[in-house]
Amino acid sequence: MSRETYLDEKVKSLPHKPGVYIMRDEGNNIIYVGKAISLRNRVSSYFGSLNGQTPKVEEMVRRIHDFEYIVVDTEREALNLENTLIKLHRPKYNILLKDDKTYPYIKVTVNEDWARTIIVRKVLDDGARYFGPFAGNGSAYRTVQVLQKLFPYRNCDLTINGKEDRPCLDYFIHRCLGPCAGFADKAEYNGAINQVIMFLEGKSDEVVQQLEAKMEAAAEELHFERAARFRDQLISVRQVTEQQKVVSNHTYDEDVIAIALDEGEAAVQIFFIRRGKLVGREHFFMKGTQDETPSEILTSFITQYYSEATYIPTRMLLQNIPSDLEVVKEWLSARAGSSVELLVPDSGDKQALVQMVAQNATEALQQNRLKWLNDEQKTTFALNELQKALGLSARPRRIECYDISNTQGTNSVASMVVFEDGSPKKSDYRKFKIKTVEGANDYASMQEVLSRRFKRAKTVDEMNEMASEEEKAALAQLDVINGALELTGQEAGLEVQDPHDANWGVRGHPGKEAKKGKKSKPELKAKSKVDYSWQILPDLVIIDGGKGQLSAAVAVMKELEMEDIPVVGLAKQHDEIFQPGKPLSVYLPRNSESLYLVQRIRDEAHRFAITFHRQVRSKEAYKSTLDEVPGIGPRRKQALLKAFGTAAKIKNASDEELLALEGMNKAALAKLREYL
Repeated sequence: MSRETYLDEKVKSLPHKPGVYIMRDEGNNIIYVGKAISLRNRVSSYFGSLNGQTPKVEEMVRRIHDFEYIVVDTEREALNLENTLIKLHRPKYNILLKDDKTYPYIKVTVNEDWARTIIVRKVLDDGARYFGPFAGNGSAYRTVQVLQKLFPYRNCDLTINGKEDRPCLDYFIHRCLGPCAGFADKAEYNGAINQVIMFLEGKSDEVVQQLEAKMEAAAEELHFERAARFRDQLISVRQVTEQQKVVSNHTYDEDVIAIALDEGEAAVQIFFIRRGKLVGREHFFMKGTQDETPSEILTSFITQYYSEATYIPTRMLLQNIPSDLEVVKEWLSARAGSSVELLVPDSGDKQALVQMVAQNATEALQQNRLKWLNDEQKTTFALNELQKALGLSARPRRIECYDISNTQGTNSVASMVVFEDGSPKKSDYRKFKIKTVEGANDYASMQEVLSRRFKRAKTVDEMNEMASEEEKAALAQLDVINGALELTGQEAGLEVQDPHDANWGVRGHPGKEAKKGKKSKPELKAKSKVDYSWQILPDLVIIDGGKGQLSAAVAVMKELEMEDIPVVGLAKQHDEIFQPGKPLSVYLPRNSESLYLVQRIRDEAHRFAITFHRQVRSKEAYKSTLDEVPGIGPRRKQALLKAFGTAAKIKNASDEELLALEGMNKAALAKLREYL
């Protein structure tokens, strides 16, 4: 059966129901995710005449080898599931927020006794307060620095028990109340944290009012030093808030969003207006926007950004009307827990505000394009220079680098980092624990790691060759559904293609309908998820080490019949590059872009290996103390570490202090004294 006939037959079996469809290419990769009111009508539109289709859609359709679908109850559920799958799989032909996995949040740890602010990349349901996402690390760090200058709270990760001998410098310069040394009043400390939260919420006027009241109260009670501290804090807060431009006399919150487009690139600028004041702004870049309308790009941005946002205002001012306006409004309102207005102003101050945001979006796009062109030229030059210096047949677009890390032969680990077109591809980074080598033997450790990595590539190839079309389809379907349910906790009634249905498989019959209110999550017991990234072979392998490590690596590549992959060694001392069979090192000019790129890749491999080694070593250190004490299970261990922080402090604690902990008794105490 031809591909066209197969797809036409499969389209005819689609239901006239709302849902999400997933397009795959010949390599089984997800290349597009879309939603539809009627799955049959929407999917069939791709396989009719291509007249009138955009070049992007034409290219995508030519690559479609198969598809599957998930039926839901409403169009809003389809929008939610579509967004989840796009964020999970990042398909090539969808409109995507660039690098959205890296966007940071500010976390206020109100779930701790003595709260602090930290920057995180994942929002957890742990009782803490989260603010964001921010466009990048710099924006989040600058905000935290401002908070730490304005409000006296701790900036450390100590386990607070009030028993430190003396507080750190922050206490003496009035940037912390000193809870570590028992100096902080709990009510006053919590008041400072509440002001941090209000400031992040844009309620700076309330913060000013609170500080004024506290200053006056302290003065009336003749606590002049305390009053002076509140006065200085008040001056600092006013200096910051005076920089916040007043853009409206309204007291409600609104976000203002505009888009700039240029040659397939898009920048989205968002201004955060809180109670009439501009309290912040961010810009984001989108990819996959060629041939897309501003309305479609806006819808993609809103669903991707606000699916992760910790706060959604009651009103948004937009440059364009989003596609699927009513569905987007319903989706936003459901996430916000209250009605959200979407307005496109056509006159007055609001239109002028949107135009100002649009100008900022254009400026951000132009600056990004200049930076990108400069970086692209540098990267291309570096790769061409490296190709020429090493005598490679092609430009090394994918480079893998390996490094070994251990402490005197213990806790040996290795790292594999991947750079594509001069940039790190962190989704392909891998960590290895050395399993077969005893002691400090970097040569043998490197051989083990390379053997495991490149055997994986062969294993994936063999699995692909052996698997039937039905097995490949079943595994692909399971990956999609499991990933979607795991990310969303989707509880709406889903109708999915069921791999256990006798009719399911290549012909694509819809399968059995899931009972409403329950997950339909098929399980395949015989197969596990295949990581296809192992299949991608590098254009160049860099070994962090000299001739000895290089020889060990070359021996493995020959044994695996992969000696056609170029391998070089980068010696640490003088950054010399060695090639197999050549006595002299390759010379790269000291200030060249190619040497800088190689050093950057090597340093990243070293950083990744060291970080993993520290994690393993730290875990092993805990294991060698509390984990080996009989009668000290996970709950007692957690209570001990929370109260005292380290095994040394536990050892020095009195019997009374230890017995006061929840779950501790005399028998457990006796074992602690025996083993510590």
